[in-house]
Amino acid sequence: MKLGIIGAMDVEVALLKENMTNVTAAKHAWSDCFEGQLCGVDAVVVQCGVGKVNAALCAQILCNVYGVTHLVNTGIAGSLCADLDIGDLVVSRDAIYHDFDITYWGRAIGEVPGMGVTAFPADEMMVQTAFAAAEGVNPGHTRIGRIASGDQFVCNKEKKEKIIADTKAICTEMEGAAIAHTAYRNGVPFVILRAISDKADDSAEMDYPTFEAIAAKRCAQVTMALAQKLQEKTERN
Repeated sequence: MKLGIIGAMDVEVALLKENMTNVTAAKHAWSDCFEGQLCGVDAVVVQCGVGKVNAALCAQILCNVYGVTHLVNTGIAGSLCADLDIGDLVVSRDAIYHDFDITYWGRAIGEVPGMGVTAFPADEMMVQTAFAAAEGVNPGHTRIGRIASGDQFVCNKEKKEKIIADTKAICTEMEGAAIAHTAYRNGVPFVILRAISDKADDSAEMDYPTFEAIAAKRCAQVTMALAQKLQEKTERN
């Protein structure tokens, strides 16, 4: 097993890099890639930058250049669900674009022609392992559900309600669906981990700067716990 771990911002990957061993670094398409071991697992950690194109680009680099066997996207998100509060954790069941819209031609919101799916399904083994890891870090505060991605920071009630109506997602961010899309096309199992940093409404501009670092650290802790559990599964098999 070789994990490719992607975070959009330095705050989302800093703790992971600090805990890697036997690290070598290389730059690809402006992104610094750190290859080594994380919790005993061969891994490559990369900060992709914000947005869907940056995310997809890094996911493809991890597949092509590093030959990763599994992809993990870690980071923060805005809540679309009343039951998800700041600091809570989300594990992806699947991921969808909330801003891909060709409904004029009878397609559903988020549906990319030729893919055969509207939302990209995460790997069930990774979902269940990630859920167990998240519950170990923050017991009773993890949900499995759909993650919606788009190239916009959602910070008003009207936009939030539209995304909920269009996608039935439980949180929103800016990279996950693009990484899921890339993984799907490459046949690489993936899971997305998100810690809630804000409520994706009129309070987001105030809450996000306050809770960004706390949420990112929590999600990084879950990512390391996930790596450890995957290593244990590998050893048992």
